[in-house]
Amino acid sequence: MKRIGVMLLGVMLVFQGVAWAESNPQESTGAKIGYGVGSVVGSAVYFPFKASFCILGGISSGFALLFAGPNTANRVASTTCRGTWAITPDVVRGDESVHFVGDAPAPASQARN
Repeated sequence: MKRIGVMLLGVMLVFQGVAWAESNPQESTGAKIGYGVGSVVGSAVYFPFKASFCILGGISSGFALLFAGPNTANRVASTTCRGTWAITPDVVRGDESVHFVGDAPAPASQARN
């Protein structure tokens, strides 16, 4: 478990470096560090909840497939597993919002038109 946490933190720090390179050049170094730390800590808290929600959605979509059909199962799985997975500095800054629940895909009949 400890190894998974360290690997997750390492991946978040790599993505943090990418986000840092794209940040506003007029921000102070302290502000950039604060937003970066806030996004890493926020992601460390947020990610387990999002992953649990997605796993439960996947299990629920299996039951939905049995009882309601593939379209409903797809909507359940898509809604629970789409959305925001990591807290970025833009979210901490207030420039972007967090979407815990993703958008449901369009029904297959509308997607073909």
